[in-house]
Amino acid sequence: MKKVEIYILGGFLGSGKTTLLRNILEQEKAAERKIAVLLNEMGSISIDSGMIQDDVPLKELFDGCICCTIQDKLESQLQELLLNDLDAIYIETTGAAHPVEVLDGILSPLFAESLEYKGIITVVDMLRWRDRESLSPQLKQLLMEQIRHADYILLNKQDLVSEMEAAKIAFSMAGINPGATTVLTSHSAVSLADLKALKMKKKAKHAKTEIGQHLNLKAIVHHFSNAINMEDFDSWLKNLPDTVYRMKGYISFKNSQYPYLFQYSYGMPFFMQESMKMPLNLVVIGENLEPEVIIEQLKDMEQ
Repeated sequence: MKKVEIYILGGFLGSGKTTLLRNILEQEKAAERKIAVLLNEMGSISIDSGMIQDDVPLKELFDGCICCTIQDKLESQLQELLLNDLDAIYIETTGAAHPVEVLDGILSPLFAESLEYKGIITVVDMLRWRDRESLSPQLKQLLMEQIRHADYILLNKQDLVSEMEAAKIAFSMAGINPGATTVLTSHSAVSLADLKALKMKKKAKHAKTEIGQHLNLKAIVHHFSNAINMEDFDSWLKNLPDTVYRMKGYISFKNSQYPYLFQYSYGMPFFMQESMKMPLNLVVIGENLEPEVIIEQLKDMEQ
Protein backbone atom coordinates (compact mmCIF):
# COMPACT_ATOMS: atom_id res chain seq x y z
CA MET A 1 0.00 0.00 0.00
CA LYS A 2 1.39 3.42 -0.99
CA LYS A 3 1.92 5.72 1.96
CA VAL A 4 1.24 9.44 1.71
CA GLU A 5 4.20 11.65 2.61
CA ILE A 6 3.40 14.25 5.26
CA TYR A 7 5.46 17.38 5.95
CA ILE A 8 5.03 19.92 8.76
CA LEU A 9 5.97 23.50 7.87
CA GLY A 10 6.82 25.44 11.01
CA GLY A 11 8.47 28.69 12.00
CA PHE A 12 7.75 31.92 13.81
CA LEU A 13 5.25 34.54 12.62
CA GLY A 14 6.33 36.15 9.35
CA SER A 15 9.34 33.90 8.79
CA GLY A 16 8.29 32.84 5.28
CA LYS A 17 6.21 29.66 5.69
CA THR A 18 3.53 30.71 3.21
CA THR A 19 6.16 31.64 0.61
CA LEU A 20 7.76 28.23 1.18
CA LEU A 21 4.41 26.51 0.65
CA ARG A 22 3.85 28.47 -2.56
CA ASN A 23 7.30 27.41 -3.85
CA ILE A 24 6.62 23.78 -2.96
CA LEU A 25 3.22 23.78 -4.66
CA GLU A 26 4.76 25.07 -7.90
CA GLN A 27 7.40 22.32 -7.86
CA GLU A 28 4.88 19.61 -6.97
CA LYS A 29 2.67 20.69 -9.86
CA ALA A 30 5.63 20.57 -12.26
CA ALA A 31 6.41 17.06 -10.99
CA GLU A 32 2.75 16.07 -11.61
CA ARG A 33 2.34 14.84 -8.07
CA LYS A 34 -1.03 14.92 -6.29
CA ILE A 35 -0.81 16.85 -3.06
CA ALA A 36 -3.10 18.31 -0.41
CA VAL A 37 -2.72 21.19 2.04
CA LEU A 38 -3.90 21.75 5.59
CA LEU A 39 -3.69 25.37 6.77
CA ASN A 40 -3.87 26.30 10.44
CA GLU A 41 -4.78 29.92 11.26
CA MET A 42 -4.87 31.60 14.67
CA GLY A 43 -7.72 33.86 13.57
CA SER A 44 -11.23 33.15 12.31
CA ILE A 45 -10.45 33.69 8.61
CA SER A 46 -7.81 32.59 6.12
CA ILE A 47 -5.88 35.02 3.97
CA ASP A 48 -3.54 32.41 2.50
CA SER A 49 -6.11 29.93 1.14
CA GLY A 50 -6.58 32.08 -1.96
CA MET A 51 -3.17 31.04 -3.26
CA ILE A 52 -4.12 27.34 -3.26
CA GLN A 53 -5.26 26.21 -6.70
CA ASP A 54 -8.72 24.71 -7.02
CA ASP A 55 -7.39 21.27 -7.96
CA VAL A 56 -5.44 20.99 -4.68
CA PRO A 57 -7.50 19.46 -1.83
CA LEU A 58 -7.50 21.96 1.03
CA LYS A 59 -8.58 21.86 4.67
CA GLU A 60 -8.41 24.76 7.11
CA LEU A 61 -8.34 24.87 10.89
CA PHE A 62 -9.26 28.22 12.47
CA ASP A 63 -9.22 29.96 15.85
CA GLY A 64 -6.35 28.17 17.48
CA CYS A 65 -3.24 26.07 17.18
CA ILE A 66 -3.19 22.42 16.15
CA CYS A 67 -0.77 21.93 19.03
CA CYS A 68 -3.17 22.83 21.81
CA THR A 69 -6.73 24.08 21.24
CA ILE A 70 -7.94 22.30 18.09
CA GLN A 71 -6.14 18.95 18.04
CA ASP A 72 -9.47 17.14 18.14
CA LYS A 73 -10.41 18.55 14.72
CA LEU A 74 -7.16 17.49 13.09
CA GLU A 75 -7.84 13.76 12.76
CA SER A 76 -11.14 14.26 10.96
CA GLN A 77 -9.55 16.77 8.54
CA LEU A 78 -6.74 14.35 7.73
CA GLN A 79 -9.17 11.49 7.23
CA GLU A 80 -11.10 13.56 4.70
CA LEU A 81 -7.92 14.52 2.83
CA LEU A 82 -6.87 10.88 2.64
CA LEU A 83 -10.01 10.07 0.66
CA ASN A 84 -8.08 11.56 -2.27
CA ASP A 85 -5.35 9.64 -4.10
CA LEU A 86 -2.41 11.68 -2.76
CA ASP A 87 1.37 11.66 -2.92
CA ALA A 88 1.90 14.17 -0.10
CA ILE A 89 0.17 16.40 2.47
CA TYR A 90 1.68 19.68 3.65
CA ILE A 91 0.58 21.13 6.99
CA GLU A 92 1.33 24.83 7.43
CA THR A 93 1.18 25.58 11.15
CA THR A 94 0.57 28.93 12.83
CA GLY A 95 3.64 30.93 13.79
CA ALA A 96 2.87 30.17 17.43
CA ALA A 97 2.81 26.39 17.03
CA HIS A 98 5.27 24.03 18.67
CA PRO A 99 6.19 21.58 15.88
CA VAL A 100 6.51 18.52 18.11
CA GLU A 101 3.05 19.10 19.54
CA VAL A 102 1.74 19.31 15.97
CA LEU A 103 3.53 16.03 15.28
CA ASP A 104 1.89 14.52 18.36
CA GLY A 105 -1.45 15.56 16.90
CA ILE A 106 -0.95 13.58 13.69
CA LEU A 107 0.82 10.52 15.13
CA SER A 108 -2.43 8.62 15.48
CA PRO A 109 -2.89 4.84 15.18
CA LEU A 110 -5.59 5.68 12.63
CA PHE A 111 -2.93 6.79 10.16
CA ALA A 112 -0.11 4.35 10.93
CA GLU A 113 -0.61 2.42 7.68
CA SER A 114 -1.40 5.38 5.44
CA LEU A 115 1.05 8.19 6.30
CA GLU A 116 4.84 8.44 5.99
CA TYR A 117 6.05 11.19 8.31
CA LYS A 118 8.87 12.91 6.44
CA GLY A 119 9.80 15.58 8.94
CA ILE A 120 9.51 19.09 10.32
CA ILE A 121 10.69 21.95 8.13
CA THR A 122 11.32 25.10 10.19
CA VAL A 123 11.71 28.49 8.54
CA VAL A 124 13.86 30.91 10.55
CA ASP A 125 13.75 34.64 9.81
CA MET A 126 17.41 35.59 10.31
CA LEU A 127 16.48 39.17 11.25
CA ARG A 128 14.11 37.90 13.94
CA TRP A 129 16.74 35.48 15.25
CA ARG A 130 19.41 38.18 15.31
CA ASP A 131 17.14 40.50 17.31
CA ARG A 132 15.41 37.81 19.39
CA GLU A 133 16.27 39.55 22.68
CA SER A 134 13.46 42.00 21.95
CA LEU A 135 10.92 39.16 22.29
CA SER A 136 9.30 38.07 25.53
CA PRO A 137 10.95 35.09 27.31
CA GLN A 138 8.04 32.84 26.27
CA LEU A 139 8.40 33.69 22.59
CA LYS A 140 12.18 33.33 22.70
CA GLN A 141 11.65 29.86 24.15
CA LEU A 142 9.17 28.99 21.40
CA LEU A 143 11.58 30.18 18.72
CA MET A 144 14.33 28.02 20.23
CA GLU A 145 12.03 24.98 20.42
CA GLN A 146 10.98 25.38 16.78
CA ILE A 147 14.64 25.24 15.79
CA ARG A 148 15.67 22.49 18.20
CA HIS A 149 13.13 19.99 16.88
CA ALA A 150 13.43 20.68 13.15
CA ASP A 151 14.63 18.11 10.65
CA TYR A 152 15.31 20.76 8.01
CA ILE A 153 16.05 24.43 8.78
CA LEU A 154 15.64 27.21 6.24
CA LEU A 155 17.62 30.27 7.34
CA ASN A 156 15.49 32.70 5.40
CA LYS A 157 15.93 36.35 4.29
CA GLN A 158 19.61 35.81 3.49
CA ASP A 159 19.39 38.86 1.23
CA LEU A 160 18.71 41.09 4.26
CA VAL A 161 21.77 40.20 6.35
CA SER A 162 25.51 40.35 5.71
CA GLU A 163 27.51 37.23 4.78
CA MET A 164 29.23 37.35 8.17
CA GLU A 165 25.90 37.55 10.03
CA ALA A 166 24.50 34.64 7.99
CA ALA A 167 27.58 32.53 8.75
CA LYS A 168 27.33 33.27 12.49
CA ILE A 169 23.62 32.37 12.56
CA ALA A 170 24.25 29.14 10.62
CA PHE A 171 26.96 28.25 13.15
CA SER A 172 24.55 28.88 16.05
CA MET A 173 21.93 26.63 14.40
CA ALA A 174 24.48 23.80 14.27
CA GLY A 175 25.01 24.21 18.00
CA ILE A 176 21.28 24.12 18.80
CA ASN A 177 20.33 21.32 16.40
CA PRO A 178 23.35 19.47 14.95
CA GLY A 179 21.17 16.74 13.45
CA ALA A 180 19.19 19.03 11.13
CA THR A 181 19.98 19.94 7.55
CA THR A 182 20.46 23.74 7.48
CA VAL A 183 20.32 25.83 4.30
CA LEU A 184 20.58 29.56 3.66
CA THR A 185 17.83 30.93 1.46
CA SER A 186 16.05 34.03 0.21
CA HIS A 187 12.27 34.01 -0.30
CA SER A 188 12.10 30.44 1.10
CA ALA A 189 13.49 28.93 -2.09
CA VAL A 190 14.10 25.23 -1.52
CA SER A 191 14.49 22.15 -3.70
CA LEU A 192 11.63 19.66 -3.63
CA ALA A 193 14.20 16.86 -4.13
CA ASP A 194 15.90 17.88 -0.87
CA LEU A 195 12.61 17.74 1.02
CA LYS A 196 11.69 14.33 -0.40
CA ALA A 197 15.04 13.01 0.86
CA LEU A 198 14.13 13.98 4.44
CA LYS A 199 14.02 11.38 7.17
CA MET A 200 12.53 12.40 10.48
CA LYS A 201 14.92 12.11 13.42
CA LYS A 202 13.89 11.00 16.88
CA LYS A 203 12.39 13.90 18.83
CA ALA A 204 13.70 14.92 22.23
CA LYS A 205 11.51 15.99 25.12
CA HIS A 206 10.17 19.47 24.67
CA ALA A 207 8.84 22.36 26.69
CA LYS A 208 5.08 22.38 26.22
CA THR A 209 3.51 25.63 25.06
CA GLU A 210 -0.06 26.81 25.39
CA ILE A 211 -1.20 29.85 23.46
CA GLY A 212 -3.76 31.23 25.85
CA GLN A 213 -1.95 30.51 29.08
CA HIS A 214 1.74 31.21 28.51
CA LEU A 215 2.02 33.03 25.19
CA ASN A 216 -0.01 36.20 25.22
CA LEU A 217 -0.46 36.17 21.46
CA LYS A 218 -3.70 37.44 20.01
CA ALA A 219 -5.13 37.32 16.49
CA ILE A 220 -7.34 40.32 15.74
CA VAL A 221 -9.56 40.21 12.66
CA HIS A 222 -11.03 43.35 11.12
CA HIS A 223 -13.32 43.60 8.09
CA PHE A 224 -13.13 46.87 6.16
CA SER A 225 -16.49 48.12 4.92
CA ASN A 226 -14.98 50.97 2.90
CA ALA A 227 -11.82 52.08 1.14
CA ILE A 228 -9.32 53.98 3.29
CA ASN A 229 -6.68 56.63 2.70
CA MET A 230 -3.21 55.15 2.12
CA GLU A 231 -1.48 58.01 3.98
CA ASP A 232 -3.67 57.40 7.06
CA PHE A 233 -2.85 53.70 6.99
CA ASP A 234 0.87 54.40 6.58
CA SER A 235 0.76 56.76 9.57
CA TRP A 236 -1.02 54.07 11.62
CA LEU A 237 1.68 51.53 10.72
CA LYS A 238 4.43 53.85 11.93
CA ASN A 239 2.79 54.13 15.34
CA LEU A 240 2.16 50.45 15.96
CA PRO A 241 3.56 48.87 19.13
CA ASP A 242 6.66 46.70 18.68
CA THR A 243 4.63 43.70 19.82
CA VAL A 244 2.69 43.56 16.52
CA TYR A 245 4.64 40.77 14.84
CA ARG A 246 2.57 39.93 11.78
CA MET A 247 -0.28 41.31 9.64
CA LYS A 248 -1.81 40.09 6.43
CA GLY A 249 -4.95 40.83 4.49
CA TYR A 250 -6.54 42.81 1.67
CA ILE A 251 -7.07 46.56 1.86
CA SER A 252 -8.91 48.85 -0.53
CA PHE A 253 -7.37 52.29 -0.86
CA LYS A 254 -9.21 55.34 -2.17
CA ASN A 255 -8.76 56.11 -5.88
CA SER A 256 -7.71 52.51 -6.60
CA GLN A 257 -9.98 50.14 -8.54
CA TYR A 258 -8.78 46.92 -6.89
CA PRO A 259 -7.55 46.13 -3.37
CA TYR A 260 -3.97 45.50 -2.31
CA LEU A 261 -2.58 42.37 -0.72
CA PHE A 262 -0.90 43.65 2.44
CA GLN A 263 1.72 41.80 4.46
CA TYR A 264 3.66 43.05 7.46
CA SER A 265 6.49 41.27 9.21
CA TYR A 266 9.20 42.53 11.53
CA GLY A 267 8.14 46.12 11.01
CA MET A 268 8.35 45.90 7.22
CA PRO A 269 5.17 46.42 5.15
CA PHE A 270 4.60 44.94 1.70
CA PHE A 271 1.85 45.93 -0.74
CA MET A 272 0.89 44.25 -4.00
CA GLN A 273 -2.11 45.35 -6.05
CA GLU A 274 -4.56 42.63 -7.02
CA SER A 275 -6.38 42.42 -10.35
CA MET A 276 -9.75 41.42 -8.89
CA LYS A 277 -12.03 42.13 -5.94
CA MET A 278 -11.01 40.38 -2.72
CA PRO A 279 -12.59 40.15 0.78
CA LEU A 280 -11.34 43.18 2.70
CA ASN A 281 -10.15 41.38 5.82
CA LEU A 282 -7.06 42.18 7.87
CA VAL A 283 -5.51 39.85 10.46
CA VAL A 284 -3.23 41.42 13.10
CA ILE A 285 -1.13 39.06 15.25
CA GLY A 286 0.94 40.13 18.21
CA GLU A 287 1.60 39.94 21.92
CA ASN A 288 -0.29 41.80 24.66
CA LEU A 289 -2.40 43.72 22.15
CA GLU A 290 -5.59 45.64 22.90
CA PRO A 291 -8.11 44.43 20.27
CA GLU A 292 -10.68 47.15 21.00
CA VAL A 293 -8.12 49.92 20.49
CA ILE A 294 -6.75 48.48 17.24
CA ILE A 295 -10.19 47.83 15.76
CA GLU A 296 -11.34 51.34 16.71
CA GLN A 297 -8.28 52.83 15.01
CA LEU A 298 -8.96 50.86 11.83
CA LYS A 299 -12.64 51.84 11.87
CA ASP A 300 -11.71 55.52 12.21
CA MET A 301 -9.84 55.30 8.88
CA GLU A 302 -13.06 54.29 7.14
CA GLN A 303 -14.91 57.50 8.09
